Amino acid sequence: MRHAHRIRLATYNLQKCVGLDMRRRPDRSLQVINSLEADVVVLQEADKRLAPRPTALPFDLIETHGWRVLPFGQAGGSLGWHGNAMLVRPHINLVDSLKIDLPGLEPRGAILAELATPIGPLRVIGVHLGLLRRFRLIQLSAITRLLRQRPDMPTVLAGDFNEWGPKRALDAATPGLDFVDIPHSFPAPRPVAALDAFAINAPLKALEYGVHSARPAAIASDHLPAWVDLTLKGADTL
Repeated sequence: MRHAHRIRLATYNLQKCVGLDMRRRPDRSLQVINSLEADVVVLQEADKRLAPRPTALPFDLIETHGWRVLPFGQAGGSLGWHGNAMLVRPHINLVDSLKIDLPGLEPRGAILAELATPIGPLRVIGVHLGLLRRFRLIQLSAITRLLRQRPDMPTVLAGDFNEWGPKRALDAATPGLDFVDIPHSFPAPRPVAALDAFAINAPLKALEYGVHSARPAAIASDHLPAWVDLTLKGADTL
């Protein structure tokens, strides 16, 4: 059991629960999610592609395993917003939420949840950014502008950033946020890029972090899930 002064966040691109064996196995995807032992999980590609974009990960299966789905879904049974979804354990409480439209050639969105957690108030923003860096920078700038309009709070930006190079290329669009040095997570069988990442603001400290490669993660999606244990700076974590 982790210390009361830390919380584990994870991010996972589900690829609509279709593995590298081309089989749609939501049970396998949930097995990977459960193995992360996270308190909050941000998901990408959680819904099927065609309208009305029903969830690829059934609600009843999620709830049977003790997760709560935060309310970002749309009519038609989707799990999230533009494929972005968020699961929390029962001890995490939702205070406020927001669906964010992001600019760009492709339809993209982000989700924002302000949570009551064991380390105190925490804002988590889930993203799946565009394929072109120009639009990734525009999308991140839109998010940071939004953050300036909201109360100060420990904040985590988590998701699939689609950035193949060093994250310093995104620094200009993420003032006040520092990227955690997550290992490579894509492609899952032999990762060469850290597409899946976390950026945190000054009140937070990353204690431990990594990617999860234990079976069946290397076949359940083309991405490995990433995780980070966070605490508030100055908190007693001994």
